[in-house]
Amino acid sequence: MEDSFDTKKLITMNLLLISNSTMAGGEYLSYPMPQIKKHLEGIKEIVFVPYAAVTFSYADYEKKVQNRFNEIGVKVHSIHRSKEPRKMILNAQAICVGGGNTFALIKKMQEQGLLEPILRKIKSDVPYLGWSAGSNVCCPTISTTNDMPIVQPLSFKAIGAIKFQINPHYLDANPEGHAGETREQRILEYIKANPKKWVVGLREGCMLKIQNGRIHLIGEKTMRLFKYGTVTRELGKDDDLSFLL
Repeated sequence: MEDSFDTKKLITMNLLLISNSTMAGGEYLSYPMPQIKKHLEGIKEIVFVPYAAVTFSYADYEKKVQNRFNEIGVKVHSIHRSKEPRKMILNAQAICVGGGNTFALIKKMQEQGLLEPILRKIKSDVPYLGWSAGSNVCCPTISTTNDMPIVQPLSFKAIGAIKFQINPHYLDANPEGHAGETREQRILEYIKANPKKWVVGLREGCMLKIQNGRIHLIGEKTMRLFKYGTVTRELGKDDDLSFLL
């Protein structure tokens, strides 16, 4: 795979990386739809990667996403129906990767050889949209996912379109009565083992928009930023996040 960390190459990316698909009590993909509509302006068809689905079929996942994308006039084509998935990616107007189990997702993507062609399309300014696991796989690795490793991928290596890690669904504390590690403690373990990596704790209801060499936080909450040897801090939608690119 080509090196994805060249700042000049990053300028052409057009990414929308969403923490979660559904807010508590809300409808599926309801809260991010205004941003998705803006992100896919002018797009009529999108290639969908459903491989994070585990307890329901890829066809059901495609239908679920299509029902929502009907609102913005975008036709969803799930890659699981193709005999030539790499070719389907290379011909895509836009790419969407849904959430679910990150290990199941990356395993199937690796097996089908999808990481390199998706990165190639991202570098050519083709819109990419992902939520939860679909945001995780844009990172260098999937090491900051919250998911259980229900299957074993070839490696933790992911698309690498961005050079920082994302922890979707970031929570500030554990549920009452639970004595296990907090999300922050798990991330502190990661940065201790990987001291050169930034990790963005992306809270639910938030997303990152990367376009024209700039990165913006969208949502009403701040994001939590971690790096070994650096004071953990909160950054909001008005803060300059360009150093992450």
